[in-house]
Amino acid sequence: MSIPIALQDRVVVVTGASSGIGAVVAEKVGQRGGRVVLLARRERELQEVARRAGGEALAIVADVTRRDEIDRAVAQALARFGGIDVWINNAGRGITRNVSELTDADFDEMMLVNVKSVLYGMQAVLPHFRERGSGHIINVSSMLGRIPFAPFRSAYIAAKHAMNGLTACLRMELRPSHPGIQVSVVHPGVVATEFGVRALHGGVDSRQIPGAQSVDAVADVIVGVIEDPRADVYTQPNGRQMVVGYYSAEDMAAFEAQSPFAPRRP
Repeated sequence: MSIPIALQDRVVVVTGASSGIGAVVAEKVGQRGGRVVLLARRERELQEVARRAGGEALAIVADVTRRDEIDRAVAQALARFGGIDVWINNAGRGITRNVSELTDADFDEMMLVNVKSVLYGMQAVLPHFRERGSGHIINVSSMLGRIPFAPFRSAYIAAKHAMNGLTACLRMELRPSHPGIQVSVVHPGVVATEFGVRALHGGVDSRQIPGAQSVDAVADVIVGVIEDPRADVYTQPNGRQMVVGYYSAEDMAAFEAQSPFAPRRP
């Protein structure tokens, strides 16, 4: 078992930090003595989270779907703190549209927000991590990136599967040459945030879904991954077992005909 790493004075960058999971992760890191760099587009909300995350928190208004803005954020963080210890790719957006209804614009938006932004973040911070020989990238995925429970999330599900693949490939790429760089992925289930209502084409409020996990509980898991790095983590206790059950099913179509896969539309 690895020894937990103290957060005191560690520099942690969080994307999508103006609300939801990212905001609470930033606050918890700051409360534990970490120095937080918050990235998001909404300046007023971002500044409010920075205030709650502590006096050393740095709020950077940036669009993570733009590579140049991510590069600028890395430069600002290094100028302010002299180093980055952890980079959390948390920004993302859902969709409410079945595969047969998807447009090119729908698909491109999901890949841009949920995959390319993660790629930009990983590639932007990697030179710094390689130079120092250590660092930790944490990508926030979804249970939908493992099991397609909700077919109306279609392109979001595809995007999270792609992000999971990139995460694993980077971890294997770095292991021989830079074993001190950790690469993790975290899979929340349904979380009580505005994710549903902010989805492309709208949708049900995730906060009203029975059994939705609290933002606080999910943030605790992510902070725990900083303190005790692991490659693949589920925020729900039975998450890994559900994935194993799905992919080991002899007849996957029959498995999908059961609850909670029953077709539904928000």
